[in-house]
Amino acid sequence: MTKKQKKVLIRIIIAAVLMAVLLVLPLEEGSILRFLLFLVPYFVIGYDILKKAFKGIKNKQVFDENFLMAVATVGAMALGEYTEGVAVMLFYQIGELFQSYAVGKSRKNISALMDIRPDFANIKQDGKLVQVDPDEVEIGTTIIVQPGEKIPIDGVVIDGSASLDTAALTGESVPRMAKIGDEVISGCINMSGVLSIRTTKEFGESTASKILDLVENASSKKSKPENFISKFARVYTPAVCYSALALAVIPPILSLIIGVEPNWSQWIYRALTFLVISCPCALVISIPLTFFAGIGGASREGVLVKGSNYLDLLSRAKYVVMDKTGTLTEGVFEVTKIVPEGISEAELLETAAVVEAFSNHPISKSLKEAYGRPIDSTRVKNVQEVPGAGIKANIGDTSVAAGNEKLMASLGLSVNTIAEPGTEIHVAIDGVYKGYILISDRLKATSKDAVAAMKKAGVKKTVMLTGDSKQVADIVAADLGLDEVYSELLPADKVTKVEELLEFKLPKEQLIFVGDGINDAPVLSRADIGVAMGALGSDAAIEAADVVLMDDDPKKIAKAIGIAKKCMRIVYENIYFAIGIKVGCLLLGAIGIANMWFAIFADVGVMVIAVLNAIRALRVKNV
Repeated sequence: MTKKQKKVLIRIIIAAVLMAVLLVLPLEEGSILRFLLFLVPYFVIGYDILKKAFKGIKNKQVFDENFLMAVATVGAMALGEYTEGVAVMLFYQIGELFQSYAVGKSRKNISALMDIRPDFANIKQDGKLVQVDPDEVEIGTTIIVQPGEKIPIDGVVIDGSASLDTAALTGESVPRMAKIGDEVISGCINMSGVLSIRTTKEFGESTASKILDLVENASSKKSKPENFISKFARVYTPAVCYSALALAVIPPILSLIIGVEPNWSQWIYRALTFLVISCPCALVISIPLTFFAGIGGASREGVLVKGSNYLDLLSRAKYVVMDKTGTLTEGVFEVTKIVPEGISEAELLETAAVVEAFSNHPISKSLKEAYGRPIDSTRVKNVQEVPGAGIKANIGDTSVAAGNEKLMASLGLSVNTIAEPGTEIHVAIDGVYKGYILISDRLKATSKDAVAAMKKAGVKKTVMLTGDSKQVADIVAADLGLDEVYSELLPADKVTKVEELLEFKLPKEQLIFVGDGINDAPVLSRADIGVAMGALGSDAAIEAADVVLMDDDPKKIAKAIGIAKKCMRIVYENIYFAIGIKVGCLLLGAIGIANMWFAIFADVGVMVIAVLNAIRALRVKNV
């Protein structure tokens, strides 16, 4: 509990004790002494509310809950209803304290994520380790990370090996190994050996900083229900104030006109009760709190949502479109077959590996790994990358083309259909076909379950987009149980296909695109909701996506949808509950059935119930 909360709690206890004592004392009804004594607990518990109400009037921002509480309680005290006046303030402060505690509980989830922020970086100076501010570390600096310390800045391991705890980033407790040559990201905790890391980014551009910035700014993007509540409160609060004024004045005046006793005090008391009942705290507090709790709970699970508006959209997701490589598959390619024609397997592999020397594509990397020897890239000249087809280049005086069937067709060469799952790299030397190399990418262990989980979460259609051949794509789609698959697509074709799918869906239905990196950034931006998969260290994906899944598990897609659905369900439960109770109690207050005690329940009681319901959005483990 914070110092501020403790102070409020002490005031509540003092005011409650004083009020209890005054109720026991034999004080004469209507006496000045009784009024003055009741003013003590009233000011103890309500002075800050009165102060805020006065400031609001002074700043011409009159109509808020502080104004409603001030008018209602001052009016009750003026009418001699001292107990009710103090009780309204007392229970209102109890409700505010409860709400403050609930917000603090939600904030702890964000605070837990904030623990990834490193306090220092170790660098060597004169043979000694010196702790410096991470902001002062330049790119290319060697930093030392000891066991138990956070990695402060993204970089590459140049010495040592260690087990890294990535739970604060991914929500998963399984450690990851880091060795020489591996890229490591800020925010991970070194669990074992000493690591020497050469930094590749500035602190402000590192993964931890970007994630923290993302989460801290999530509250700025409001959902439709939040915007509705803000507009509702601006119209609703003045409306009930004027309605209360009318209730206090019009019936007595009409009574005077028709010659009946006006009963001013009775109608003023009803108007004050009406004001207390009408206070929109339950909605104004619980709706943003629900989204705050949902975003906080999701971040703890490694699902970063950039704003409550995206939770709203996610809850209505009916189409999930996914890239294949790195999303549904591991993105780890291996050479599984070499079929030469007129040359040896070794010559075919060497030619393909050398011509792909300048490419960082996963397929190119797999060829280099299979070749297993250093490549003299100076031999390669006139490199021409053909988008969606392959590479043309010269190795010495020899022209080489390595790529798919489209590339071979452009050279006037025909190839046989290969009835095996995988990506074929066909090779032509000086215009003569020389065979192919088959490269396979393994499906992720959870991909099939992930597709089933999406359908269980209410997704109508699951779609895969890939640049692979139709045959390979169809095999993968059938194995995973996908509804549709589109193959042999260039990066631009993926955007076009997503736009086509967007045209067919209903207006309220939302389309998610899930990708894993730089090539997917345009599609992530075009979809209703862009979800970056396994975005650790991928700046482009983090920037372009609306939702970021911090690890490689596709089951987190259904998890994100489930969290959003639960959050929105709680939001609408609170809206219907709060408005329903308010309207019913307002009618009872207007006709004199509900008194001030009833009003306290309609205000504070409903707020406490709504806040309790809102905190359920924190619990997302089994969603």
